Amino acid sequence: MYIELLAAAAGGSAAPANRFGFWEALNQGGVIAYSIFTVLVIMSVGSFYILITKWLEQQKIMNQYKGVRTTFWRAPTLREGANKLDKNSAWRQLVDDGLSAEESHEKMTDALDAHDWLHGSLARSEASINAKLAGGLPFLATVGATAPFVGLLGTVIGIYRALINIGLAGSASIDKVAGPVGEALIMTAIGLLVAVPAVLAYNWLQARNKRIAELLSGFSTDVLANINSRGAVKPAVMTQTSTQQAGKAATTAPAKPVASTTPRP
Repeated sequence: MYIELLAAAAGGSAAPANRFGFWEALNQGGVIAYSIFTVLVIMSVGSFYILITKWLEQQKIMNQYKGVRTTFWRAPTLREGANKLDKNSAWRQLVDDGLSAEESHEKMTDALDAHDWLHGSLARSEASINAKLAGGLPFLATVGATAPFVGLLGTVIGIYRALINIGLAGSASIDKVAGPVGEALIMTAIGLLVAVPAVLAYNWLQARNKRIAELLSGFSTDVLANINSRGAVKPAVMTQTSTQQAGKAATTAPAKPVASTTPRP
């Protein structure tokens, strides 16, 4: 008898089951709620996938640029310098396209200026590289612009369901409106959580693409000048060793005597 009373007391003091959690709200929303949630999850996964892959692609190009500044321009010819670069790098693509344009110009029979032909060919190569780097960014922009409205759609549907429940019950009791209202708030929050990272990733990747485009443009100009000058014009390359030697020479150089301004008697 005593044991039965203890069991009854334990059962009576147990916390009631939570019927207003995240998945419970989605279950009440049915197919529409799950469809909107699935679309938002796909947007979020796609955004982070593009962010990671584009960052790796950009970082690879920037790391290769260090080799361009230190090893490429030390080669006697552009062809030998290109062989020192990675086969599928953007920098080698510019060099190969420039050399191909030079060979093509020699086969032309009209009076097209070589500078204009080479400049146009290198500009075309730059544009193709920049277009590849920009791939996927429109998806981030689309997610950042539309994800809040997709979440708002779930919000509107949740509020609509809450109003229907109030009308059927004849009173705005908490058990009738908590589920639909909770679903509405969840969809709003998920829409914002998907949109904000997409916008931040888009702006950050765009800024890095702009920096890479500046590097490509400068390198293209150097390649054009080298081809037109038959290898005579090359950019100044400062390695870490030469920079340290220059700094050491500047610190150990004797100071020039300062002329005295005191008048002699």
